[in-house]
Amino acid sequence: MKEYKLETLIYYSKLTTDREHIIKSSTEGIQEKLDLMAKEGWRLVSTDASNFGSALYFYLYFERDTQDYV
Repeated sequence: MKEYKLETLIYYSKLTTDREHIIKSSTEGIQEKLDLMAKEGWRLVSTDASNFGSALYFYLYFERDTQDYV
């Protein structure tokens, strides 16, 4: 049996001349979340992203076998 989990990471835009500043600043935070979830036995199965106002939302979908962690 599988267990599923959604993690949402939110990054806010700021005034800068660097058009890719959110991607650059979010890379480290996303990698930290991936490493943490992997230590707990979670596997990344899907991702999505959306924006609202000045925020960028990253959705990370994980799964793991429940028999290993119950």
